[in-house]
Amino acid sequence: MATVAEALERLSRSRFRSGFYLSRKDIAYLEEKGPDVIRRHAQDFVRQKLAPADPVNDGKQTPMSGHPVFKAMHATACCCRGCLEKWYHVPQHRALTEEEQEAVVKLLMAWIGRMVCHGQERLKHRELR
Repeated sequence: MATVAEALERLSRSRFRSGFYLSRKDIAYLEEKGPDVIRRHAQDFVRQKLAPADPVNDGKQTPMSGHPVFKAMHATACCCRGCLEKWYHVPQHRALTEEEQEAVVKLLMAWIGRMVCHGQERLKHRELR
């Protein structure tokens, strides 16, 4: 995988991937739960939805909403094994290593961190109008 900064830069150039944002509700949820809980959620989702060699319903296993991590998974192309292969050259049909799982979680948390900062700035800007 690329570095987190490289991956986020490349993703920002994708019209589809850059179209994901966190809502006020998402940001409130993140603030209520805190980063440690959200990281554990991300680890669980990655372990369940991406780590198996052949995940159940691969390509459709990650909802588009319902949890901030789900949005992050789509925004970072970590939503299915096909996207992982296309964007990060992680081969399909083999289980992800612990290191690969942690790299995905790190990327998800970095995207969430950026979106929280950008989201709060955007919300403040709207409130000033």
